[in-house]
Amino acid sequence: MDEQWLKELPLTEIISVTPVGGGDVNQAYKLTTSDDTYFLLVQPNHDADFYAGEIAGLEEFATANILAPRVIANGEIHGDAYLLITYLSNGIGNQADLGRLVAKLHRHHNPDGTFGFDTDYEGTAITFDNSWTESWSDLFINRRLDKLKDEIIKQHLWSAAELAEFNHVRQIIINQLTDHKSEPSLLHGDLWGGNYLFTDIGQPALIDPAAIYGDREFDLGVTTVFGGFDSDFYKAYNKAYPLSEGADQRMKFYRLYYLMVHLVKFGDMYANSVQSEMNQIVRNLG
Repeated sequence: MDEQWLKELPLTEIISVTPVGGGDVNQAYKLTTSDDTYFLLVQPNHDADFYAGEIAGLEEFATANILAPRVIANGEIHGDAYLLITYLSNGIGNQADLGRLVAKLHRHHNPDGTFGFDTDYEGTAITFDNSWTESWSDLFINRRLDKLKDEIIKQHLWSAAELAEFNHVRQIIINQLTDHKSEPSLLHGDLWGGNYLFTDIGQPALIDPAAIYGDREFDLGVTTVFGGFDSDFYKAYNKAYPLSEGADQRMKFYRLYYLMVHLVKFGDMYANSVQSEMNQIVRNLG
């Protein structure tokens, strides 16, 4: 990390800078100063607004009393966006506690009954419109699945047959969501196994939010894609906030969404997984 760049941060006496895993989007660093330890995210060649959604999500988590990093500072240095947040030390914890924490997050509802968020989702590969709407199907299908479909076609990653199967799956999802009462829960929005941790005293915490008010089955479907959540998590979640009938089948819609995101970001390596998920939806519900 460039020393001159670091001197522009609103910190004094930085003692050490250690690169850490920041997912596939950000450069990430652990900063130790004479006063405290911080987590620094950097997105080269972007302005400070790149982190507006994450900041809004962390602030919304605080409103819901969810343990997550706190925002210290945000800005732009030499053309690079940065976000400085509190550092949470890693420890060992209980998956049941994590399940109860996610249930607590999801029980925080938008009081006016609408779906969306105050900021759009902005990623390096794709952005999503989070404008408020009374329809979860509008937000999820029209603004997320369809946007992903358009990008996949643009990248020539689907044949005509695969597009036809997607259109079949899309209608299945419309029909299923029409019969399901969705409520606008506060969602993490990107709840894979790398976006939670246990603190050094064993408390579960959520990190890197892509927050949105949406159907809670969205988050739970994403948890099933890459693992990192065991049976204790799901049992504790369902005891704290029971799911409605058919949730296991509907969660496949959100698995498909998440795999389509990865197909857009990483290409053909996810093509078979997307195809398999569409096949299962058609086989089980079509």
